[in-house]
Amino acid sequence: MSYFVVNENCNGCLSCVENCPANALSFRDNGEKRTILHNMARCVRCANCWRVCPQQAIEFQHFMENQWDEVKTLNLVYCKVCGEPIYTADLEETITGKTGREIEALCPKHRGLNFAARQALVLSGRRG
Repeated sequence: MSYFVVNENCNGCLSCVENCPANALSFRDNGEKRTILHNMARCVRCANCWRVCPQQAIEFQHFMENQWDEVKTLNLVYCKVCGEPIYTADLEETITGKTGREIEALCPKHRGLNFAARQALVLSGRRG
């Protein structure tokens, strides 16, 4: 989702570009077209563009939404004793690739147990 939204009221007057203290707004003229550009990395979210726009074309409310954007979803690996999520499958693959060794899916609590104790917990069905 783009947080900098310009609606159909924009007439290309460049008030926003000229008044952006962070130089996060620019424009490009190409042939018979003008494109307004926004750089999110430079933007300080000061809302000056929104305040100075005579056309009320900048919909600043998108900047103010308090939400988390999903950027990536990864598969989890769970502790084989208690079922607690401990890391992602991609991290496991990276570690295995760099070390050349398989890692045992154990949470910090169960990593210290010896093999026999872990097996006893798994076989008994206890989650502890």
